[in-house]
Amino acid sequence: MPGYQAVGQPIPRVEGFVKVTGQARYAADFALPGTVWGKCLHAPYSHARIVSIDTSKAERMPGVHAVITGRDTRDGGLWGRAVKDAPPLAFERVRYYGERVAAVAADDEDLAQAALEQIDVEYEELPAVFDPFEAMRDAAPILHPDFNTYVGFKLKHTTPSNIHHHSHLERGDVEQGFADADVIVENTYVTQRQSQGMLEPQSILVSIDPSDDRVHLWHCNKVPYFIRGALAAAAGIPEERIVIHPTYIGGDFGNKGNSRLTPIAYYLAKASGRPVRMISDYTEEFLAGNPRHHVTIQLRTGVKRDGTLTAHTVNHVVNSGAYAAFKSYGTIAGANEAAGPYRVPNSRIDSTFVYTNTVPGGFMRAPGEPEGVFAIESHIDEVARRIGMDPVAFRMKNLIVEGDETAFGHVLHDVRARETLQAAVDASGYNDTKPPHVGRGVAIGERGTGAGEGTVEIRLLPDGRAIIGTPMFDQGTGTYTTIAQVASEELGIPADRFELEVWDTDELESDSGLTGSRGTHVNTLAAFEAAQLARRDLAQTAAEHLGWPEDEVEFSAGQAHRRDSGEVIGWEELLARSGQTIRARAHTVAQRSHRTSFVAQVAEVAVDPETGEIRVLRYTTAHDSGVVLNPLGYQGQVNGGFQHGLGYALMEELVVEDGRVTTLSFGDYKMPTVRDMPPLTTVVLESAQGEGPYNIRGIGEAPCIPVAPAIANAVEDAVGVRIRDLPVTAEKVYQSLRM
Repeated sequence: MPGYQAVGQPIPRVEGFVKVTGQARYAADFALPGTVWGKCLHAPYSHARIVSIDTSKAERMPGVHAVITGRDTRDGGLWGRAVKDAPPLAFERVRYYGERVAAVAADDEDLAQAALEQIDVEYEELPAVFDPFEAMRDAAPILHPDFNTYVGFKLKHTTPSNIHHHSHLERGDVEQGFADADVIVENTYVTQRQSQGMLEPQSILVSIDPSDDRVHLWHCNKVPYFIRGALAAAAGIPEERIVIHPTYIGGDFGNKGNSRLTPIAYYLAKASGRPVRMISDYTEEFLAGNPRHHVTIQLRTGVKRDGTLTAHTVNHVVNSGAYAAFKSYGTIAGANEAAGPYRVPNSRIDSTFVYTNTVPGGFMRAPGEPEGVFAIESHIDEVARRIGMDPVAFRMKNLIVEGDETAFGHVLHDVRARETLQAAVDASGYNDTKPPHVGRGVAIGERGTGAGEGTVEIRLLPDGRAIIGTPMFDQGTGTYTTIAQVASEELGIPADRFELEVWDTDELESDSGLTGSRGTHVNTLAAFEAAQLARRDLAQTAAEHLGWPEDEVEFSAGQAHRRDSGEVIGWEELLARSGQTIRARAHTVAQRSHRTSFVAQVAEVAVDPETGEIRVLRYTTAHDSGVVLNPLGYQGQVNGGFQHGLGYALMEELVVEDGRVTTLSFGDYKMPTVRDMPPLTTVVLESAQGEGPYNIRGIGEAPCIPVAPAIANAVEDAVGVRIRDLPVTAEKVYQSLRM
C-alpha cells in the first residue's frame, strides 16, 4: 500500500474527547424555554376501525397544552421517505398492535402519561392477518384499500391486494437446468425480527418560531435532508420552512433514518404553541419501532454429482408489517443475495413484499442481506452434503471469478471471493482435527460500497485555526475522523488540529447522509477535492502576497514552496502575513460501481447434546478490502458487525404473537454482551482496487452478513442437526436431536 502519513493510521475519533467527557449534546439534551413533553397513545388491537375518540378529559387537565388525533394530522400527507403510506397518527383504522392513535403535550412526562390514560377510544375490531402467505390469499382482509393513491410505489393494483412490491428475474432455461441436474435440493428458511438495540432511543425536540413560522428540529437522525423532505410532505409545508440542527447520535444500526415521532412532534408543537420534546422508552421501541424484517425464503437448487450447479430458484417473501414507509423505497435487499455469489447458468428470483397486521419492518444493518445470506449459505452446505462434497470445496468450485455473471445477472469487478474464503479457512484451522460435538462452519457474503452526494469545506484562518465543515450527522461510524485524516494527508496538517463544524440543513440544498456503507467513500472524496482546492488557494496566496512567481509555487506538507529559490513558508505564517482566510468547499456525487467486497467467515462451536447449548469457541472473519483508512475504526466496525450477527444467529428475536410484540424489555429480548463474544480473528486482504482517490471499500455492514449461516453450519457439523429458522437456540437444537 502507498506510504501515507495520516491515511491508514489508527487515529482516535476527532469527536472522542467531547463524547467521553460528557460535553457532546444528543437530541435529548436540548431544551428551549417553555418546552413540554409529548407522548403517544398506542392501539390495543392489531386491526380495528376507530369508531370515536374522546379527548375532552385529557384536554381539561391542568398542565396539558395539546391533545391531537388523526383528525388533526390528516390534512397534511402520509409519512415515509420515498414511499409514503403511513399516517402520522392512525385515522379511521389501526393496522397493527401498538400503532399510535393520539398524542399529548404536557408540562412533564408523568402528566403527559396521565393525560393519555384519560383518552377514551372506541374500536370496532376487524379481521387481522399476520402471516404474509395468508395475507396474499384472495380472502384476506385488505389493509390498504387506497393503495393506488399512495406516493412512491411502482406497483399499482388492478384488484385489491396486500402485495406492495413484486420483482421477477429469470436467466437461462430454468426448467432445462433442473432436468439436467442429478440432484435437486429444496428448503425453506425463515428469519426473525431483530431490534436495532441502539443505546439511544428515538429522541426529538421540535419548535415552531412564531416570528417567522420556521420549524426547528433537534433530532437523532443520520439523514436530515431526507427527513426534512418527509416532514414537509407529511405536514403539508414547504421544505424551506424546516431546519434540522445537528446533534450527536447515540447509535443507529438502521434505526435513525426514519422516525415516526417526527411528524407527531411537529403537530404537537403546532397545536400547543410550545417546543415539544419526545423521547421513546424502550417498551415503545420494541412495541412500535421498525425492526429487521421477518422473511421467508424458499430455495430450490439443481446440481450435478461433480458439484456443478445447473439451476437455482428463489422465492423471497418479506413480511413488511402494516406499512412500507420505514424503508427508503418500500423494499429491502435479500432476494439477489439468496442466489449468492455463485456461478449458475439458469436462475429465477422472485421477491414479494406483503402487508400484514404486524409491527412495520424497517432498516437494520445491511437490510435484507443477512436474511438472504442465511438462506443461501445454509442451503449451499445442505447441497454440498447431499452430493458428498466438503462445503468449502463445493464453494470453491462454484464461486464466481473475474468476468463471471452472478445468478442475478451482474458482472462484478475485482472479484476475490475464492481468495477471501481461502484466507478465512487458513486462518481458522478449518481442516484441523476437532473433538466430538465441536463443529466448524463457513459462510461467505458480499456487499458493495455505497454511493451518493457529499460536501466538505476546509477553512484555514489567519489565527492558525483549521476547521472542517460538513453536513453529516455522524451516527458513530467515525466519518468525521476519516475526513480529517484525508485533509491531514493532503495538506500536511495534523488531524487533531482540525476543529469540527457540523452544519444545519439551511447550509445546503441536499446531502445523502450516512446510510448504506457510503459515508467513507462519498465524504473522503469530497474532503480530497476540498483539500486540492485549499492547496491551490494557498499556493496562489503565496504568489500574491510574497511576490513569488505563480508558476514556481506549490504547496505540500503544510508549507508553500518556491521551486526556483527553495524558499519555504508554513501555512500559518503565510495566512498570518496575508490576513486571508482559505475557504475551500467541494461537493461530489459518487456513483455506485460494480466493485464489491467479499467477506468469508468460519465459526467453531461446541454443542452440548444433552441440552442443546451452543458455545462459540472462536470465530474468524476475512475481508476483501481496499485501503483501510483507519485501522481502529475498521476493526471497530468488524467487531460491532460480528456482535450484531452473533445476536441474530443465537438469541435475538422480537417475538410477535397474534400480532402483538411480547418481548417488551431487555429482560425478554436478549442481546449478546461481552461475555458472549468469542476470540475473534480478523484477516484483512488489502488491495489497490477500490473507490475514490484512496481506493477504499465499505466495511460498516459486511461483517454481520454471514455470521448466522456460519454458526448454523457449524452446529450441523457438530451434532448433525440443521436449524432453518433463526435464531439457532438451544431449545431448537435439543428438540431436533430428539426427533
